[in-house]
Amino acid sequence: MTGFLGKLFGKKEVKKEEALGSEGMVENIIGNIIELANFELSYDIKRLEDGTVHVDLYGKDEEMLTGKEGQLLDALQLYIRRAIQHQVPEDNFNVNIDCANFREQADAALIELAEKLKGIALEKGKSVYFRALPPKDRKVIHQYLAEDGRVKSRSIGDGHFKKIKIYPMKEGGGPATDDAMDSPDEAFGNR
Repeated sequence: MTGFLGKLFGKKEVKKEEALGSEGMVENIIGNIIELANFELSYDIKRLEDGTVHVDLYGKDEEMLTGKEGQLLDALQLYIRRAIQHQVPEDNFNVNIDCANFREQADAALIELAEKLKGIALEKGKSVYFRALPPKDRKVIHQYLAEDGRVKSRSIGDGHFKKIKIYPMKEGGGPATDDAMDSPDEAFGNR
């Protein structure tokens, strides 16, 4: 089993990996994945100002990565992050994998929907609910809505996927209505 895991995560050769740096480690892992999976992809790697290593993938197999809401792209990003953590556990490492500006377009679509729901909440003076989302998508929405002092947002639910409650604020800083419907099921008529 060690041989298999060694192929997946790489052997723990810290001195060699430290010499490569995080960009070199990411390049080795991406190169191996592309070769083993027979992807027709190329990539560009750069380090951003905040220290994040950004990988942009492009080629004939782009659609495979971005299909199904980018699940394969997310899995690839998580895998690379874990593989680097396995090789250099003492480093705090962040990698961002993108393909054909998929992440930027997905964030823009989330913000557009959040803007519509914010408008409804302000117009009706009542809470509205956003569908259940994973943490990374909720973060985009919460950060966007935090810029507007007229509304507040919070995650509701248990588990990984949670709904977002968007509610208007009155001038004093509290919720605009005494909204008894704190449950998203009640808001959607599912009692």
